Amino acid sequence: MRIEYDRDTCIGMFQCVAEWDGFEADEDAGKAILVDGEEQAENTVVREVPDDAELDAKFAARACPVDAIAVYDDGERVIP
Repeated sequence: MRIEYDRDTCIGMFQCVAEWDGFEADEDAGKAILVDGEEQAENTVVREVPDDAELDAKFAARACPVDAIAVYDDGERVIP
């Protein structure tokens, strides 16, 4: 499972941070940070989700009020 995070879209509500420790709050920038993520494109960060964190990662994606987070499983987008 892979998660993609669009930092430009993020509005800094930090609901993802409350749902999964794979995200941290960057209070100075007013944006979340995808921990251990790799920049894939301009302002898009991706990382593999550990098996034991898949449910939390899905909750983080669903909690985002602006759909800045997408989850893919076997190449298919599952959230949102």
